[in-house]
Amino acid sequence: MKHKIFIDGAAGTTGLKIRELLLRRDEIELIELADDKRKDPAAKAQAFGQAEVAILCLDDANAVQSVALAQDSEVRIIDASTAHRVHPDWVYGLAELGPDQRGKIKEAKYVSNPGCYPTGALLALKPLIAKGLLTPEILLNIFAISGYSGGGRKLIEAYEANSVATKSRADWAARPYALGLQHKHTPEIQVHSGLNTKPIFCPVVGDFAQGMIVQIPLFSSQIQSSGDAIGEIFQIWQDYYGDENFVSIAKLSPDEATEAGFLSAVNLVGTNQVELMAFGHSDQCMLVARLDNLGKGASGACVQNLNLMLGLEEATSLV
Repeated sequence: MKHKIFIDGAAGTTGLKIRELLLRRDEIELIELADDKRKDPAAKAQAFGQAEVAILCLDDANAVQSVALAQDSEVRIIDASTAHRVHPDWVYGLAELGPDQRGKIKEAKYVSNPGCYPTGALLALKPLIAKGLLTPEILLNIFAISGYSGGGRKLIEAYEANSVATKSRADWAARPYALGLQHKHTPEIQVHSGLNTKPIFCPVVGDFAQGMIVQIPLFSSQIQSSGDAIGEIFQIWQDYYGDENFVSIAKLSPDEATEAGFLSAVNLVGTNQVELMAFGHSDQCMLVARLDNLGKGASGACVQNLNLMLGLEEATSLV
């Protein structure tokens, strides 16, 4: 018997990638709506009623509306929007976040898929806070750069149109945004890391389609260390993630990690992997997470959560 899955928003960037991954699988049957029915409430409600799990690849407002449409059905839901990521009735869909998280996802009716930036930030921070190396009171700055696919169809079209019009995107090579310090991912990072105060989050969009680096700088005075702070960070990460399929600890020198002195954001494109690194010296430290913003940061995480909810091998169709 096949598992029936409905992707609400299958025409968007995240939905298209999820569809691509699921179409390869014999045990999955996708419920698909004709183009003229994709936004029809009656057609969507019928699809929810037929599906075992629905994946919402929508903006926040439409995700909330779809959840309401699905209320009279037994369908379980994975929401890839920001709408429910800090909602107390939804399970946060980052399986590696803690020892109980995977079990919660397996049993949940409602799972909120993590954001791409929070995935990197949380996987770096959560073990260090949980083990006391960083206190919940710490005031943090988080810097990150993402491929332009992270902004969805409109941003992709903007980059591609600019390229056609100017034959060059040098002026778009790196553009900071969310300068009002109200990025929608910030509450998610605070709540699920255990921080008492929202971090200052400084995102940048880069002139590459996919890939992401998240950086968190620390002074040694912020780290509750006995002396070898970077060594303790690596040890905590290793203890926390040693058995994980999709989180690796890269204990590298700056020269080993970089190319001509520069750290690439695209090494994990096409995978569901996250790589954690730490650099620095006795006075300062930099935590780094590298991932694919459309892989572990979006579509890959959705498929990982779907596998857990269906009781299947967690890594099915993922690398």
